Amino acid sequence: MCGIVGYVGHRDASEYLMEGLFRLEYRGYDSAGVAVRQNGKIELRKRAGRVNELASLLEDEPVHGCIGIGHTRWATHGGVTDTNSHPHVGGNGSVVLVHNGVIENHSSLRVQLQGLGYVFRTETDTETVAHLIAHHLEEQIKLGGDPESVELCLKAVEISLGKLKGTYGLVILFDHLPDLLIACRNGSPLVIGVGDGEYFVASDAQPLIGHTSEVVYMADREIAVLRPDDFELLHRETGKLAPSVQTLDQVSAESELGDYPHYMLKEIFEQPQTIENALRGRLDEEEATARFGGLNLTAAQLRRIDRIVLTACGTSWHAGLVGEYLIEEFARLPVEVEYASELRYRNPPLSDRTMVFAITQSGETADTLAAMRECKRKGLPSLAICNVVGSTIAREADGGVYLHAGPEVGVASTK
Repeated sequence: MCGIVGYVGHRDASEYLMEGLFRLEYRGYDSAGVAVRQNGKIELRKRAGRVNELASLLEDEPVHGCIGIGHTRWATHGGVTDTNSHPHVGGNGSVVLVHNGVIENHSSLRVQLQGLGYVFRTETDTETVAHLIAHHLEEQIKLGGDPESVELCLKAVEISLGKLKGTYGLVILFDHLPDLLIACRNGSPLVIGVGDGEYFVASDAQPLIGHTSEVVYMADREIAVLRPDDFELLHRETGKLAPSVQTLDQVSAESELGDYPHYMLKEIFEQPQTIENALRGRLDEEEATARFGGLNLTAAQLRRIDRIVLTACGTSWHAGLVGEYLIEEFARLPVEVEYASELRYRNPPLSDRTMVFAITQSGETADTLAAMRECKRKGLPSLAICNVVGSTIAREADGGVYLHAGPEVGVASTK
């Protein structure tokens, strides 16, 4: 549930970072922090507690610069303290980064790095990544690499990623390169916002609204190298990629509170309009049927289906239970509802005449994504019922249906 923001360009990074962190509050968190390059030095400001407490700290100890990263943390390794809050520092300060995800082999890496003389100041798995990159950066310099080279930083990052087991969304600053951000994704979403002489990074599209309309959704095992005047996208195995720039179609008005005291109440009262938006253009009253344009299956393919599996987590799973009754009543097909965290590890009998629907508001639910990928690996047609346009599940599914329910900012499920 952590959130990431990053910026490199010509404006004050602190303003974007803090605005982005406030927009990411809905994800749930227990601490927040930013790192901004100011007067040639990367300055950190971190606080356990609400983003408002970080904002108060920045009022007392402001930082200003044109490059920076920010993070809201939900503790997985280590207690809720200022020290354990992100961003984290590697080596002697040569690397500063934020991280979403879980590094499964952090304990063994920590022991190795401590043996090399690295001092750990936190209990987090993330600090391990920071020290690991700093170590390989130092090793590349010892081998004669140019310390001012972007390629050297990229090489250190790539070597380090090869030693990690687990999931990560990383955004990295380097002390010796004042205008470089490197972002890496494996199992934890990141989106790049493309501006005019500036680039934005976020763990979802909400912080980008109002700043840019052009975005690039990173895929697993991709690395983005960002400078104010340059954007390079790489795949760890296949090399340089041509970024697929998409239009960000969410509007900022939907994300504002208006006259409501909080988003949960706002979204509850929006539900009649939300339902209308989901149905608009899809019900054919004359033929008494519904039409969905995104299923990407021919009539013949649909007629082959003799069984449907709905897979989801949490409240989406409960929605699937309702869907089971309705589909069986109207489509006359047997339906099973599987908890995604179980389906991804089970080996139930599934044939190529079984259709799988992954249900997820965010399109990033890790277990649901893993279950869908496993079904696709077995050759099953796998579709998505999803709300967030351009999310990982929406992109990887064979087809599907967007809910068009607008952003779900409230922590409780309203969409």
